[in-house]
Amino acid sequence: STLDRSSAASDVYKRQLYFLMIRPQMKRQKEHRNLIAALAKGDEVVTAGGMLGKVTKVNDSYVTVEVSELADKPVEIIMQKSSVSTVLPKGTIKAL
Repeated sequence: STLDRSSAASDVYKRQLYFLMIRPQMKRQKEHRNLIAALAKGDEVVTAGGMLGKVTKVNDSYVTVEVSELADKPVEIIMQKSSVSTVLPKGTIKAL
C-alpha cells in the first residue's frame, strides 16, 4: 500500500544517491590514497595550494618539495603528503 510505495521510493532514492555521489567520492579517495602511497623522490607534483615542485625527500607523513632555487641553492618546503594533489609527468616543470 502507501507505506510500501514510499519505502520503495526511498530505497530507489538511496541507490541513486549512492551511485551518483557516494561511490564516485570513494573512488577519488582511493585514487588519492594510491597516489600518496606511490610518491617518490624525483616526482613532479602539484600541491593543494597550486604550487608546483619536485619531491626531494619522502617519509611516512611528510614530503619535502623543491619549489625554486635562490643563488643556486634549492628552496624546499616540508608538507604533509595529503597536500599533494597531482603527480605530473616528468619534465613538466622545465617545460613551463
